[in-house]
Amino acid sequence: MEKKEYISGEERKKCRRVAEVFSGLDKEKVLVLEIGRFGFLRLLSYQYPYGFDDAISYCNSKELFEDLWYDWLYEHLQKIADANPALLELDYEDMLTELPEEKQKEFEDKRREFAEKAGITL
Repeated sequence: MEKKEYISGEERKKCRRVAEVFSGLDKEKVLVLEIGRFGFLRLLSYQYPYGFDDAISYCNSKELFEDLWYDWLYEHLQKIADANPALLELDYEDMLTELPEEKQKEFEDKRREFAEKAGITL
């Protein structure tokens, strides 16, 4: 039986770059692993002793980038909300719109920076 490749060599390189750019994420919350011919796996929310709550596989670097970007953004929004309890009642989208324009721009600039480092076109 022939082994099928689910990710192209070029997409594998792009996904590696994306994973490297977001390697600073909290490994207890998000972990990205290369899984050979199957692509990449994003593991979410580690709970000892049970393991990760969810796993999502990727063969597309742009999809991986978008999901890791939101993981990064939500991690930072949570830190802001922890310091400002009034924001805790909002969902992440509303929380983002409640931030000063300067902070919103800072996040958008960071997204562009990550995309540039990862070689992703927004």
